[in-house]
Amino acid sequence: MSEKKFKTRLEIAKKKFANKNNENSVNKSSVLGAAFKMSTEFVAAVAVGTIIGFIFDNWFGTKPWLILIFFFVGVVAGILNVVKSAKNMQIK
Repeated sequence: MSEKKFKTRLEIAKKKFANKNNENSVNKSSVLGAAFKMSTEFVAAVAVGTIIGFIFDNWFGTKPWLILIFFFVGVVAGILNVVKSAKNMQIK
C-alpha cells in the first residue's frame, strides 16, 4: 500500500472516530437532561401536594391528615408525570 493511500485511509478513520465521539457526548448530555427533568417533575408534584395539604390543614384545623393525603396524591401525580414523560421520550 502506498503512503498516500495510507494517509487518506487514516484521515477517513480519524473523521469517523471524531464523529462518533461527538454523537456520544450529545447522547450523554441529553440522557442527563431527561433524568433531571423527570426528577424535577416528581419532586415538584410532591412539594405542591404537601404545600396544598398544609394550607388546607391550617384552614380546617385537621393537622396532619390533609398533609398526608395530599402528600400521597402528590406522589401519585409525580409518578404519573414521570411515566408520561418516559413514554413521550420513547416515541421520539
